[in-house]
Amino acid sequence: MPSKPFAITLKPGTSLANLTGTWRTARPVYLDRLPPCNNACPAGENIQGWLFHAESGDYEQAWRVLVENNPMPAIMGRVCYHPCETACNRGQLDEAVGINSVERFLGDEAIKRGWKFSDPAPATGKKVLVVGAGPSGLSAAYHLARMGHKVEIQEAGPFAGGMMRFGIPKYRLPRDVLDAEVQRILDLGVTLKLNTKVANIEQSMKQGGFDAAFLAVGAHIGKRTFIPAGDAAHIVDAVSVLRSMEGEDKPMLGRKVVVYGGGNTAVDVARTVKRMGAEPVIVYRRTRDKAPAHDFEIEEALQEGVMIKWLSTIKQAGDKSLTVEKMVLDDKGFPQPTGEFETIEADSLVLALGQDVDLSLLDGVAGLEIKDGVVQVGPNMMTGYPGIFAGGDMVPSERTVTVGIGHGKKAARHIDAWLFGTTYEPAPKHEIATFDKLNPWYYSDADKTVRPMLDIIRRQTSFDEVQGGLDETNALFEARRCLSCGNCFECDNCYGVCPDNAVIKLGPGKRFRINYDYCKGCGLCAAECPCGAIKMVPEDI
Repeated sequence: MPSKPFAITLKPGTSLANLTGTWRTARPVYLDRLPPCNNACPAGENIQGWLFHAESGDYEQAWRVLVENNPMPAIMGRVCYHPCETACNRGQLDEAVGINSVERFLGDEAIKRGWKFSDPAPATGKKVLVVGAGPSGLSAAYHLARMGHKVEIQEAGPFAGGMMRFGIPKYRLPRDVLDAEVQRILDLGVTLKLNTKVANIEQSMKQGGFDAAFLAVGAHIGKRTFIPAGDAAHIVDAVSVLRSMEGEDKPMLGRKVVVYGGGNTAVDVARTVKRMGAEPVIVYRRTRDKAPAHDFEIEEALQEGVMIKWLSTIKQAGDKSLTVEKMVLDDKGFPQPTGEFETIEADSLVLALGQDVDLSLLDGVAGLEIKDGVVQVGPNMMTGYPGIFAGGDMVPSERTVTVGIGHGKKAARHIDAWLFGTTYEPAPKHEIATFDKLNPWYYSDADKTVRPMLDIIRRQTSFDEVQGGLDETNALFEARRCLSCGNCFECDNCYGVCPDNAVIKLGPGKRFRINYDYCKGCGLCAAECPCGAIKMVPEDI
């Protein structure tokens, strides 16, 4: 009977064992890098975290991880412009993961199945006033309530939702979805007072015995511009038109409607009046590539029959017509007049030139700095007045639902710390898992699942939701397209390629560790890790 080879008879740790780790000049370490999708999300979602549960089919756990940061996924899955997908590494391989599609699916599942938020922390005895029931205010209320604080929202309007209700048309955001996600927040014990306009924030705080306040008043005032007009000219602002769609008395705009502006609100108004039977024309002074509206929104408007006059500006408004001047862009991209005019029919003119915030509730408050129509806040979201914080449209930022939700979460954490005399310090971010740190050849091609669109006839004539959602089958497929950038998903590659058997499996969900006695630092594990979760570092670090 042949004897065992000499090397196999050696016991690790003995003087005769070949401890190849002594050869190393660099060693592999496991690390968690920051996925670019997480990094790009204004709401600070742990996108890769909830996709991990979604791709295993555990949708409720995926939803629960999601709502740790964002309490309104069914809304966000419809109205967010998904910068996460723009940043997604998979976009450099084939197409970005449909993160927004899966988020909507999880949000809709939660509504359908009646999932509720987990119970809040024990009561702290602290009371916080939130002014405004828009995305930022609702987000702050949710996070503060979960921390155990007593929260009261005071909203000037007749319904909750803010610009989600009064600025986003029903064909993009069905109201039953909005109502369901608002109600789930209120079910945490948040008090909502509608038709309650705060005229003086200091007085409201004193009367209600509030320890802190978060101001989240939306930009509901439409900006105006001087356009010479006759007495009979019908000129209204876009916000008023969209707001009136929530009531029984719809706006009377006539057959020919001109919308002046190039942002998302201008497109929303044009698509809205198209559904009301009018013939809308958007007039914008720059080119399509310079328009602030998202290109897919412009494309959908064109598909629905909305006319757009690029490089045009309105010079005069009459009873049934407008005078429009053609423009050209100079070498710096700024529009310049040409002196060429044309007349177009118009029963009404809708101004979609941006919105301002009503800051009258801050009159007389000491220490506040207001610049360019918004409140200046510090890194902790607090204004110059101790205990008064602000976010959303009220502060310098991009005005989107996602940004507002992120502000609400951030402010809640700082308010919580301030109430107890401490400071909230967010954990330092990991380095970003860029595409060059991945091994994309390990991933098979899998094209993005496209969400279904309503047929064009119904899109032109009804307020039915334009874009459909994913079902359980393709939501699962889409979640599984995630590359798990920068974070180990236990594929066993490192375990399989190590020539020294120095990689030790720790069990499901526990990942691996390196036995440095035998790891000689060859770097195969780092080179073959699909997701870039192993890094080689010099031995002397």
